[in-house]
Amino acid sequence: MRIGLFGGTFNPIHMGHIQVVLKVVKRFSLDKILFIPSALPPHKEPGDVVNVKDRLEMIHRALSGYPGLDISDVELKRPGPSYTIDTIRHFKGIMDENTALYLLLGLDAFLEIDTWKSYSDLFIMVPFIVMMRSCNRQNEAGYGWKSLEEFLKSRVSMGYHYTALRSCFSHEKKQPVFIFDVTPIDISSTDIRRRIKKGKSIKQMVPDVVDSFIKNKGLYL
Repeated sequence: MRIGLFGGTFNPIHMGHIQVVLKVVKRFSLDKILFIPSALPPHKEPGDVVNVKDRLEMIHRALSGYPGLDISDVELKRPGPSYTIDTIRHFKGIMDENTALYLLLGLDAFLEIDTWKSYSDLFIMVPFIVMMRSCNRQNEAGYGWKSLEEFLKSRVSMGYHYTALRSCFSHEKKQPVFIFDVTPIDISSTDIRRRIKKGKSIKQMVPDVVDSFIKNKGLYL
């Protein structure tokens, strides 16, 4: 079994989240991706995030009809801030030893990982799939590629080196960091919230069932 772990606030979940992970499933032959909403993200103010139950319900509705996409409420059940290292330890403890876990992150989140609790341990415990734009190594102007490579070597380990055959940065003693080139999707939860406050439509930015839920609950006004 190959499972991707995709955490975030999902405030709200949108079509960009879904479209990208479906491509990750196909590219890495994953059996499942678990969306893991965070209860109290350490880097966000509580007032910026809507009720946990509402976010969870939106994710449930958004993922209905996608058999390879599921939800875990492990971080919602844990008191206090949501730390990724605790989540990885949880799944390592309950999964079969033959289960391969992968941690999915966007480039921006990955480049802040050195601010996370016990971040160096993550590179020992789980492979990463970093979703980024313009990851062609030959593109010298590619901000993403150069930033990731410099970050890995300066903040994690000089032992990381690129392996073209596997499209990843490999290390003798640490887990690989896979690179996945995604087509830019001009949708963000921040923009969705702004549009709602201004009374603008968010149709096609979120699944219709999520759009209806937000309107019926009066969220983000």
